Amino acid sequence: MKQTYTISEKLQQLFVIFVPIFVTQAALAGIQVLDAMMSGRFSARDLAGVAIGGNIWAPVVNGVGGILLAVTPIVAQHLGAGRKQEVSATVLQGLYLSLVLCGVLVAAGATGLPLLLGAMDLEPEVRAIAHRYLIALSWGLVPALAYNVLRCFFDALGLTRVTMAIALIGLPVNVLFNYLLIFGKAGFPALGGVGAGYASAVTYWIELAIALFLAAQVQPFASYAVFRQPLQIQPRAWGEQLRVGIPIGLTIALEIGIFSLVSLLMSGFGTLVVAAHQSALSFSTLLFMFPLSVAQALTIVVGFEVGAGRIRDAIQYRRLGLTASISVAAVIMLSLSLFSKQIAGLYTRDPELLALVQSFLRYVIFFQLSDAVGAPIQGTLRGYKDVSVVLAVVLLAHWCVGLPTGYTLAHWTRLGPYGYWIGLISGLAVAALGLWLRLRRTEARHLAAFAPQEASGPSAV
Repeated sequence: MKQTYTISEKLQQLFVIFVPIFVTQAALAGIQVLDAMMSGRFSARDLAGVAIGGNIWAPVVNGVGGILLAVTPIVAQHLGAGRKQEVSATVLQGLYLSLVLCGVLVAAGATGLPLLLGAMDLEPEVRAIAHRYLIALSWGLVPALAYNVLRCFFDALGLTRVTMAIALIGLPVNVLFNYLLIFGKAGFPALGGVGAGYASAVTYWIELAIALFLAAQVQPFASYAVFRQPLQIQPRAWGEQLRVGIPIGLTIALEIGIFSLVSLLMSGFGTLVVAAHQSALSFSTLLFMFPLSVAQALTIVVGFEVGAGRIRDAIQYRRLGLTASISVAAVIMLSLSLFSKQIAGLYTRDPELLALVQSFLRYVIFFQLSDAVGAPIQGTLRGYKDVSVVLAVVLLAHWCVGLPTGYTLAHWTRLGPYGYWIGLISGLAVAALGLWLRLRRTEARHLAAFAPQEASGPSAV
């Protein structure tokens, strides 16, 4: 990371940081998409079981892991302010925190998972697949959370190409073990969708091993001497990470949770609808990787500029990221409207399921604009470490507007399962508006606070 002085320099630095993040996110989403595709090729029940299991895993693990995402803005602001020693302590304490969070999740899952699955209206075989899939995934919980911390460390330094390389190693590893364990190749048992869970766990351990080696032995990461810091727990560091991270984690859990809950509610419409809904949703997740990557890049560059007190530069970065996100969303909307049948064909050969997937993909078109606005704004606000109001906005938009709207349309009109998608779209739109209003207030407040040193900077409006 370095200070920039012109729009072209900012655009270049943002691009250099963004591209590896996008490749990384696409690879991570690709793993989920390939899990769904390959499980669906084994059977529709395995696809449904993996979908149910994934929709329980995602909000919980990503929400808890979201607490650890506080490492990115905290480290970025330390770097902007020149506090290198604080960077090392933040990373080590984040690793400690990841182990504690892992223990909490294991304890909660051991008691709550059987009750949750038992309360759902599922076919017995689908319920069994979902349960075994989650057990398989749990073997990778420790490395998944610990790697999250190291990934935030690497990214906050602006070296996002490192996590891109790790993700590109992980993707073929996951595909290989999916192939071996789902279909029973090369002497391995044919586990169906459950095999995808074990494949992911193996991938998590390999990625963590690579990240630990880089952090300890490879420059510039080794110069921070993360593993040579005092080993005791530092309450102040934990306090800051939890203060910033808990709202981030809860926000992620609420955002993913609304989609996961809708997927679980879809079980009442039958296995084929669940499979079609999950297929369309997994593709939508893949598309979301662009605005999500813009958001993560903005967290890094905005955090760096805010730490240095250069608020007008932070605003310029935000504008660049938001413009790029909206422009790409327009292209995606057009492409989806033209090629929905071809995309549906990637998930199944069954004519009935193919038609259902295609019908759900039409609703994915309407996700794009709200995602293109909301995600980069969230990333920007995280760069300011302004996260509490974001949590309130997401709670109101998705759970007080989107979910009631979707439930009403799904059960009191002829829309059926499509009513839930209309509810999701309305929640995303309300969230985008609320986040925009919060962003304007946050930027104005920081401009006022740093007015003396910003007086000669670029215009903020």
